[in-house]
Amino acid sequence: MSRIAKRFDFLRNEGRKGFIPFVSAGDPNLEISKEIVLALAENGADIIELGVPFSDPMADGPTIQASSMRALECGVNLNEIFAMVRSVRERTDVPIVLFSYLNPLYRYGMNRLATEAAEAGVDGVLVTDAVDEDAEEIAVLLRGRNLDLISLIAPTTSDERLRSICSNASGFVYAVSRAGVTGARSETSSAAEALVQRARSLTDLPIAVGFGISTADQIEDVWRYADAAVVGSAIVREVEASIENGNTVEHVSRFVQALLPAIAKPSSRI
Repeated sequence: MSRIAKRFDFLRNEGRKGFIPFVSAGDPNLEISKEIVLALAENGADIIELGVPFSDPMADGPTIQASSMRALECGVNLNEIFAMVRSVRERTDVPIVLFSYLNPLYRYGMNRLATEAAEAGVDGVLVTDAVDEDAEEIAVLLRGRNLDLISLIAPTTSDERLRSICSNASGFVYAVSRAGVTGARSETSSAAEALVQRARSLTDLPIAVGFGISTADQIEDVWRYADAAVVGSAIVREVEASIENGNTVEHVSRFVQALLPAIAKPSSRI
């Protein structure tokens, strides 16, 4: 059983729902990025999504695009990300998911990626633009290294495609709350709840909801019907806002502490 599956089992036994923060690896630099990951683990993260910097992140809004560019300007690459994960693993067992696009993964080499990700302590890979045969091939390759393929579904996804996507997924399914790109919103989409209900009939995997989640109220609303809430742009925005003052780790920690509902405060880890 993967660390991701174990974490969701733990949450289920505790009668709780999950919190999954996203940050871009290497933003604003690798050392601070590592400390941010550790701070997230200490402040209630159940799983952490670690974005692989990419020059053309089509699914992401301006906030995450800017964070990806800051990391690229620091020369961050997959080798350095794996080294960072290995260092993180010395201090925490929180599950880590790489969030990426196909292009940088294919350039690295999928076999090499799967082997080195597993050796570094990565638990899963989310590939935003992997569909059909690509997704099936990647899923088989990752399963061979005990890694989960986390798949995206959206309100516009047909039932036929839902079946196909869920059949290749493992770990959990990531339900996009609305059509469009990432970015904090003041309201969550009612389409997300309907999407989760549709997916429930096709998979037993936990379902996380993301895109636009930025407040404690929105997290609690998502927890009504899903197994976890993903918060990305709101956290990345706090990283950017704190760079000039040089207190990024403390700034992000305070934000997450205020963001999480009281029932999700840190508890024992797997």
